[in-house]
Formats: sequence, structure tokens, C-alpha cells
Amino acid sequence: MFAALGITIPLRADTVYQTTAQGKQAVIQRDAVVVKEDSNYIFYKHFDLKERRVIKVSLNKGSLPYRVTKSPEAERQQIVDVWRRFGHKVTVTDQAGKATQVFDAFLDFYPPGGRGSLLDSVPARTTVPLMIDGVPDEVEFSKIARMEFQGQQMKLTLRSGEVQSGKFLMPTNQPAEARLLGITDHYDPASPDVFDFSLPLDRVKEIRFETE
Repeated sequence: MFAALGITIPLRADTVYQTTAQGKQAVIQRDAVVVKEDSNYIFYKHFDLKERRVIKVSLNKGSLPYRVTKSPEAERQQIVDVWRRFGHKVTVTDQAGKATQVFDAFLDFYPPGGRGSLLDSVPARTTVPLMIDGVPDEVEFSKIARMEFQGQQMKLTLRSGEVQSGKFLMPTNQPAEARLLGITDHYDPASPDVFDFSLPLDRVKEIRFETE
């Protein structure tokens, strides 16, 4: 997967195979980190190039057989280091003034107050939905240099230099809380989660995106 991006170091991490109906071993996912495997399911993480973030996948063993080749801890850490290089890298400052560097940043949505699990019906994203002068829009993370928050009002400074102001547009009619998620320098490759940083947007003062 990373060869297309010019990665020349030998990456392995974990590899997931599936036995086809013809009895051959087909690679389902390379450069992955398997976090759990039981008699029914395999759960693994990998980097999604389109979304530029880490995602988690579950495979049901009830169909065709799967096999996992696991890697040493050092190789798992190495693949996480690569994930950090190709996701959206930001510096987040909360309302109290604390700044945190976050890699592979994305937005996801939870019930209000963070109670309960994330809203599966609302997909995670690397875009910002907002209302500008009564018109809904969605801006890609890759186009943003800086985001500033004052309540639900936002000011986006784009990489082009253009400035847009509007209101964050919740992409669901359900009661929900938007959060910025991502991984930090302390992220554990063995974690079942695809993040170790989580902050509700209503507690964010500013997000600065690193220049690509």
C-alpha cells in the first residue's frame, strides 16, 4: 500500500489472508495491526489512504477461513510511525490554552456529553461540515490551514489564504457531539481504538494544520 507513496523501508506489520474457494491464500490486508482474534472474528487496524486516517475492520470467520501472520512489536511500532507521516497532522489548542500535537486527525460523532458509543449512523470524516450564509458546505481537511472556534461559530483560514466564517453543521438530526480524534506520540499499537486523543469541538479554541 505504501509503496505508491515512495516508502522504501521494508514494512510488514501484520498480514491478513483469506483462503479462497480454490484453496489459495489471498492477501486481504497488509501493513495492519491485529488487535483481537477469536473463534468468530478478526479485528484489525490499518491506514486508509483515501481518508488519511486509521480505521478498524472486523472480519467474520463464518464465511471463508482467514489466517493472520503477526509481526514483532517493533514492526508494529514502525507501521504506526508511518501512519503518523501520512495522516492529517494538527496542533489543537483547547479553551484552557493547552496545546496538543495530534496525528491522523479526524472528526467523529457521539451522543451528547460523550455518553455511550459513537454514532455508527454518522460516519467519521476528514471534512468540516458548516453553514456559510445559509448555504451548507463541506471543506476538506487538506484545504484548511487554521480553524478557530467561538461557540458554534467557526472561522476557517484556507491554505489558499481565503477566510470563511460560518456555523458548524451537525450532519445528523440526532442529538450528537462532534469530537476531534487522532493519535499522539504516546499511541499504543496494541490499542483496540484508532485514537488516543479525543476532544469535543465545543472545548476547542483553535486547530492548526501542518503544511503538507
